[in-house]
Amino acid sequence: MYSQEIPGELLKYFKDSHIALALADVTEDNPLLLVNEPFRTLTGYTDEEVIGRNCRLLQRDAENRQPRAKIRGFLEGGRQASVRTSIVNFRKDGKPFVNLLYMSKLKALSGEVRFLFASQFDVSRSQPELLSAYDAELGRTLAKLGPTLAESGMVIEGSLMTIANTVATVAQAKLTLADLDAPGFP
Repeated sequence: MYSQEIPGELLKYFKDSHIALALADVTEDNPLLLVNEPFRTLTGYTDEEVIGRNCRLLQRDAENRQPRAKIRGFLEGGRQASVRTSIVNFRKDGKPFVNLLYMSKLKALSGEVRFLFASQFDVSRSQPELLSAYDAELGRTLAKLGPTLAESGMVIEGSLMTIANTVATVAQAKLTLADLDAPGFP
């Protein structure tokens, strides 16, 4: 069903990470292959409920027009190494949150994209210092991921430059949050 077997080093890395992570296959519709405990805590979903499904299940019927366009551009275009955007997601219990989504491609040394790597962070009600701590942890995560992937003959595409646009992304997230707080939003 899936195009690749997940290397053991990557499985261990996900298990040990303190931030929400997801790994998707690069086959049609990008089904999730792996999520970690922080992801399960953030979303309320179990592995059985998300593995094999596209992560868009978290969007439910939210419009998310601009974020979806950014994600689509990342997935369809071969030139974009990574993407970071805020997107309205829903926990299993139906509560909405603004997810600051980071996605990158994990490539074999041959250049073939093997997996899609993603990290999620709830910016809905967070203090700026929490976002700064998350950005620092994501930076450390990406720095540590490089050697882990190298053991499996892969590299992470993109760089921390995507993280550098946090101020604009958080401003976008705050506007989205204002929409969530509007009367009539679930």
